[in-house]
Amino acid sequence: MTFDYDLFVIGGGSGGVRAARIASTHGAKVALAEEYRMGGTCVIRGCVPKKLMVFASTAPGAVEEARAYGWEAAVGAFDWTGFRAKLDAELDRLEAIYRKGQQGAGVTVYDQRATVAGPHEVRLADGTTVSTKHILVATGGRPFVPDFEGCKHVMTSNEIFKMEHLPERILIVGGGYIACEFACILNGLGVKVTQYNRSPLLRGFDSEARDLIVDQMAAGGIDIHTHVVISKIEKDGMDLVVTCGDGRVERFDAVLYATGRVPNTDGLGLEEAGVTLGERGEVIVDQWSQTNIPSIYAVGDVTDRINLTPVAIREGHAFADTVFGANARPTDHELVASAVFTQPEFGTCGITEEEAEERGNAEVYVSSFKPMRSGFAGSDARVLMKLIVCRESRKVLGCHIVAPEAGEMIQMVAIAMKMGATKEQFDATCAVHPTMGEELVTMRNPVRHY
Repeated sequence: MTFDYDLFVIGGGSGGVRAARIASTHGAKVALAEEYRMGGTCVIRGCVPKKLMVFASTAPGAVEEARAYGWEAAVGAFDWTGFRAKLDAELDRLEAIYRKGQQGAGVTVYDQRATVAGPHEVRLADGTTVSTKHILVATGGRPFVPDFEGCKHVMTSNEIFKMEHLPERILIVGGGYIACEFACILNGLGVKVTQYNRSPLLRGFDSEARDLIVDQMAAGGIDIHTHVVISKIEKDGMDLVVTCGDGRVERFDAVLYATGRVPNTDGLGLEEAGVTLGERGEVIVDQWSQTNIPSIYAVGDVTDRINLTPVAIREGHAFADTVFGANARPTDHELVASAVFTQPEFGTCGITEEEAEERGNAEVYVSSFKPMRSGFAGSDARVLMKLIVCRESRKVLGCHIVAPEAGEMIQMVAIAMKMGATKEQFDATCAVHPTMGEELVTMRNPVRHY
């Protein structure tokens, strides 16, 4: 049987474009369809614009610190319009790079929605149906907003980068890392931020680390309320009136819902094609990213495995090598480091202390202190370094860092952890002084045993 393509990729995000490009370099005839913008969530409405907003939001703190170090320094009002124009230009530049990469690899790009019409067929929005030997679903995820009275008045992380102006007062609903990151960003940009969540913030992360982060978020001016559930939101002139289940009523200029993300599989035709989906709509795949339909694969957030851009890229690359490169290899999902760009920043890799307590046979090493730089400037901010060690093998099973540039530090630690480094090998590494990171190789006595 002949096909129009060897591979058709649905979704132009990080995982999809990597899979398409690598498959093409292996000699496959490849097409890719993207209904919005090339680059996906990470480049267009996620990691990249968010990190640039993080940089912008830290400027006032840097100026305040400069004054403490003897500089005459002041910061004026934040120009959101100017920043947004420059941000949009940067995203346009990155999108062009993604598109050029596909074109350079010989991938045919369709700028329209595509759906699965069968095990070997894809239907485009213009009505065209194409045949393909393999289909890769890489449609990512989307923000989830629960259905309640007035939910139409809220925005999500998709829209926040397109605001015409910064609100004076914003309510952020949610307690995950996206909600907490935007709370810190907007607080740093001068917005009065209130945060509601029905449970403690940053659930699922190491509790000692998250408690320190939340305490410092509150100390920085974010008004945090947990165990709060919104019952309705009403529009009153320019205000949004928020009513909670406990009777609390407050007014805001904007409400951002960051209550999680769900796999983007609605209307893709997957179930009609016989593909098995999970309870949240995720595409169920095996270690090779293959679904129960042999010709259909999926990578990235749409599979709801580890929802991180670098993981999606690796999954896409491994898929292409396996199917088209005669180099069968699954993606390794063990010891994947990540960073949360709150203020303070958080880097994490491996198991939490709660998981260590449940497993047993572990030691916990902790150091928390005022860092030299901010301490000299009069700040009460603290950092935290934590190692979780297997008592039997002595391998470092978990590392959690709350500190400026924690994301940079955890990347380096993750290399050692991936190599199976032991606590004694950490100890044998000479410290770099004076740094915060030296604490990772100077902690000698465990504070807790399990």
